[in-house]
Amino acid sequence: MDISASKGSVRASLALSTALVWAVLGATASAAPPDDASGVTRTAAAARERACPVVYFDLGETLVHTAEDGSTGYRPGAASYLRALRERHVRVGLITNVPPSWGTTDAERAARLRQEVDATWRGPAPFAWKDFGDRVLTPRTEAERKPAPALWQRAKAGSGRCRVVYQAETAEEVRAASSLGFVPYQVGRPYRPPFLPVRLLELLGRRSPA
Repeated sequence: MDISASKGSVRASLALSTALVWAVLGATASAAPPDDASGVTRTAAAARERACPVVYFDLGETLVHTAEDGSTGYRPGAASYLRALRERHVRVGLITNVPPSWGTTDAERAARLRQEVDATWRGPAPFAWKDFGDRVLTPRTEAERKPAPALWQRAKAGSGRCRVVYQAETAEEVRAASSLGFVPYQVGRPYRPPFLPVRLLELLGRRSPA
């Protein structure tokens, strides 16, 4: 292995991550809500920020991994990342392809998805299904399967004026989400955080989408 080349790759990747951080900081710094003239604290504004943005994920090979023996469990860092979002009251959701025949509603298809995952789960802690509430979006028809835009459009429509984030392992899905106005992040890339850093999510929550 060429050690000098390897170090150069690490430095380049760290520079890209730093650029991402500063891009978000620059975009949000001027949007932080000030205290009002009477000295009222930012409690109300902070409460609103905790609900935004809404962070959507793909499921397979983003949050969970399927092993060669068919068992499933959290991907490295996924459980602690979801816990960090939960502690900060950040809403999360899933946008995932499942057979439309699994149900006539998102709730029915989500219930079947849970059954399928739980049946093969081998992790030390169960998957945090309740974190996602009713924000598990699945295709109603084959035509709605990703990378078709329908699921992302539904997610965005249900998120009010919050920024929406999409994290997945495939470049194709990340590009599609970005084109529809999501803040995209491709997980599993070398020399980058495994997920979009929580601090950046908090900063994104301070600025309404354009």
